[in-house]
Amino acid sequence: MKRIAFTICLLFSAVLSFAQETPLKPEALDSFYLLSPVEVKAVRAGEKAPFTKTNLSRKEIEKNNLGQDIPFILNQTPSVVANSDAGNGVGYTGLRIRGTDATRINVTLNGIPYNDAESQGTFLVDLPDFASSVNSIQIQRGVGTSSNGAGAFGATLSLSTNEINRDPYAELNNSYGSFNTWKNTVKAGTGILNDHFTIDARLSQITSNGYIDRATSNLQAFYISGAYLNDKSSIRLNVFSGKEKTFQAWNGIPESKLKGNYSDLLNHYYNNLGALYFTEADSVNLFSSGNRTYNLPLYGNETDNYRQTHYQVFYNLAIDDNWRFNTAAFLTRGIGYYENYKSQQKYSDYGLPDFVVNDSTFGTTDLVRQKWLDNYFYGQVLSVQYRKDKNDITLGGSWTRYDGNHYGDIIWAQYGIEKDHRYYDLDALKSDINAYLKWQYELSANWNLFADLQYRHVRHKMNGFEDNPSLMVDRKFDFLNPKIGLKISTNGWQSYISYAVANKEPNRDDFEAGTVNQPQKETLHDIEAGVEKRTTTFFAGATLYYMFYKDQLVLTGMVNDVGAYTRVNVPNSYRLGIELQGACVFNNWLNASGNLALSRNKIKSFTEYLDDYDANFDWKGQHAIVHKNTDISFSPAVVGAATINILPLKNLEINLLSKYVGTQYLDNTQSATKKLNPFYTQDVRFNYVINEKLFKEWNVVVQVNNVFNTKYEPNGYTYGYIYDGSVVTENFFFPMAGINYILALNIKL
Repeated sequence: MKRIAFTICLLFSAVLSFAQETPLKPEALDSFYLLSPVEVKAVRAGEKAPFTKTNLSRKEIEKNNLGQDIPFILNQTPSVVANSDAGNGVGYTGLRIRGTDATRINVTLNGIPYNDAESQGTFLVDLPDFASSVNSIQIQRGVGTSSNGAGAFGATLSLSTNEINRDPYAELNNSYGSFNTWKNTVKAGTGILNDHFTIDARLSQITSNGYIDRATSNLQAFYISGAYLNDKSSIRLNVFSGKEKTFQAWNGIPESKLKGNYSDLLNHYYNNLGALYFTEADSVNLFSSGNRTYNLPLYGNETDNYRQTHYQVFYNLAIDDNWRFNTAAFLTRGIGYYENYKSQQKYSDYGLPDFVVNDSTFGTTDLVRQKWLDNYFYGQVLSVQYRKDKNDITLGGSWTRYDGNHYGDIIWAQYGIEKDHRYYDLDALKSDINAYLKWQYELSANWNLFADLQYRHVRHKMNGFEDNPSLMVDRKFDFLNPKIGLKISTNGWQSYISYAVANKEPNRDDFEAGTVNQPQKETLHDIEAGVEKRTTTFFAGATLYYMFYKDQLVLTGMVNDVGAYTRVNVPNSYRLGIELQGACVFNNWLNASGNLALSRNKIKSFTEYLDDYDANFDWKGQHAIVHKNTDISFSPAVVGAATINILPLKNLEINLLSKYVGTQYLDNTQSATKKLNPFYTQDVRFNYVINEKLFKEWNVVVQVNNVFNTKYEPNGYTYGYIYDGSVVTENFFFPMAGINYILALNIKL
């Protein structure tokens, strides 16, 4: 059965080259861009821009928004691989596009930067159910057009909540699913009041036990937006906040547990975080038969706790028929901690002397610690747009500042440390100034030229690190990122070619390499060429891309000055691929869509370093191994998705959702012993709508995920070393749940 479904998926992708979007009339192509507010248009690629992109409308987002986080809402789009620590898409989730991880994907909320300033990652768990307030999403693959915030080093994700809801509305969205997963959302809007005012609001709560043992999530959020609209101007205030409490599931499952001689229940539920004492001998009694009861002592508050609140103010002005002006100020306030029970910790690791009682000296103790992050991220974005005749010009940019405080407290110790002892307290600053000029020129009715030049100035100041408090870093980077392209439209065909350059600064952890081995910037050269044909019932398209990296930062196993593993610049690496897309409406009850990405992702040469230990586990140094022309980690050569939509009855829709991801390697050595196996999953969704029965609309949804109960792992990590002359490899995986379900009832009042 699996092979039949998989064959159908590939046939749809390869033969029809399906796309995610429903086919549109040619004259409606630019509606997505035209409906976007000014602050979002400034960073998005318009229909005539020569960049590779996928647009998701509010309707498409709502259809997939049943409680899982945004990466899973995007899972059917080209070249996307989603993963989840808890195994069911709730809590900490991850996203890769063309093998590029979240630290290299530029994310903006209404044109305002969202990436964490230091790690450059995006922690969407801090914005629970944000998709319920999002009106549209644009994904640009490759470098894309200039944006605000962290450099796009493989993809850009633009989310917009600021579209105007002209009519009043109220909704109750509720879902329940496997692992006691609940999503409860209430949202409402006034529509336009007195021709000028509009208010939108949302309250959300998501809770889940998670597929992985104790990977619980308790997520709460609110969103409120008020705007005053005039004929030529508008002002809007957004305030939204998320609070998350998740039990940690960061360690993954050791390969020996996942593939060893244990029951399937134990293998996939296993989570060692929070276990106070654990030995291999104890593992036999880890679970009683058929349930999750531990026979070992557990620490019950091994949790991650964080609150993030956003304040955004926008002002838009239509100066005349040709000129538009936008500016926005923002503040993102984040504060939180994660808590761990740690056994047999050395006092010296916390800057303390050994504990002496009478004539006895103790060098270690059990303790509970909290690592805090307390930060303010604020700034301003602005843009001026000029449109007249054949010219469309945008001048924009932003300035941002990040003030972060990292500190750690010991809230309990077995002995020798006072409660709430602060063992590190470190400040960090980061400033970012960005300016860009975009020019789109209509050479003729069918030919459009696009040029884009961006300048970024970045400054990092870090006053020490937890493991190296005396290391002070003050680094400045200046980047010039040019982009140019051409788009041609004729006889229903559209084609484009573009060349773009992106430069990116290192992450906070990279700077801990030490005073000698400080990291350098990374540079990406991206060439994209695409062609597509669209009618009212059919769409087919293909994109070729070549992404060449200079000095890309990768993990090699090298340790820094304090013995921590650090990323190293490798001279040359690349991604070369083709993305096929398409869609077809066969008749009034059957349509289908999908995509297939084929790629080659290589590091031309790098040196791997393995720790070398003797038989007593004393460290002897590191052993170097040179690798050439190996696959880039987490970059599958094949990624495909297909959707079949069946409408057998009025108001009933059945969606068959297929996903295939090829082999991924856990590191850059392309070793067969360090990889994620390819996987294919099949989901089924039933959607039934009841109109004008007590309420305006009832929407009943039943979704069954992974109907073939596939055991698969989309994410993991590896660690290798030499012990007594032999190479030892330890792999850890983050498995996803087998067959599971979601039931939803959405009511529009």
